[in-house]
Amino acid sequence: MLSLHKKMKGLFMFIEIDEPFICEKCGKSVEPLGYTSRDHCPYCLYSKHVDKDPGDRAEECHGALKPIGLENNAKKGYTIIYQCEKCGAIRKNKMANDDDFDLLMKIVAENSFKF
Repeated sequence: MLSLHKKMKGLFMFIEIDEPFICEKCGKSVEPLGYTSRDHCPYCLYSKHVDKDPGDRAEECHGALKPIGLENNAKKGYTIIYQCEKCGAIRKNKMANDDDFDLLMKIVAENSFKF
């Protein structure tokens, strides 16, 4: 599924891409999400650094985006924080309904600061 959405912030085009893919990190087959763009693997939670603006596929890095943390927003819900293993960039993706929440909690615990 491909659709275009105009966003007023920065006047960029959001290109919604919800297609099946094979995860480059864990090798599992990932089905389309069905209600928005699928932008990461629900099994290992890795993503790929391919967008400058959501859906544009204009980023040249193409490194693996490693899940390193989690944010919770009362309006948006959970957002996974990623760091690119190739260039170090930080990116965020909204958590999907079928994501492995237990794995995400393990990742958060492993990356938490210990006082």
